[in-house]
Amino acid sequence: MKKRNTFIILMTILPWLSIPLLGVRTFKRFLPSVIFMNLYLVAEGRFAEKKKWWWFPFSVKPNVLAELPLIIGPFFVGSFWILKYTYGKFNLYLLANVIIDSLFTYLGMNWLKKIGYVSLVRLTKFQLSLVFLIKTFLLYGSQVLYEKCFNPSLK
Repeated sequence: MKKRNTFIILMTILPWLSIPLLGVRTFKRFLPSVIFMNLYLVAEGRFAEKKKWWWFPFSVKPNVLAELPLIIGPFFVGSFWILKYTYGKFNLYLLANVIIDSLFTYLGMNWLKKIGYVSLVRLTKFQLSLVFLIKTFLLYGSQVLYEKCFNPSLK
C-alpha cells in the first residue's frame, strides 16, 4: 500500500517537472484545449464510475476520483507534449496517440492492475482503446476550434 501511494504521488508530480521544457508559448497556446480535455476526463471518470467501466480499489479522498492523479499528472502534461510535436500534422498526431494509448491499454493497464491501482470491469481493452480514440479526436478538435475562433493568428 505504501509503494502504491508513493507511485501515485510520483505519477502525479514527475510529469510536471517537464513543463518548463515546453516553453511559455507552447504552454499558453495549448492550455485551453488541455484544460478542456481534463474537464472532459473528470466527467468521463464520473460516468465510468457509475457504469463500472473500471474500478479503483481505493479512493484518494472521499468524493475525489481515484483516477485524478492520472488526469492531472501524465494525461495533462502528456497532452502538451503530444500537441507540441504533432499539432498541424494530423496523421503523425493520430499515430503518436494510437501508439501511446495502446501501450497504456495493453501494457500499462496490466501493470496498474498488478500494483492494485485500477482494473477494468465492464470494459474490454479494445473498448478502452476506442474510448482513448474518441479523446484523441476531442483534444485535436478542441485545439483546431480554439485557434480558429479565439486565436486566428496561430494558424
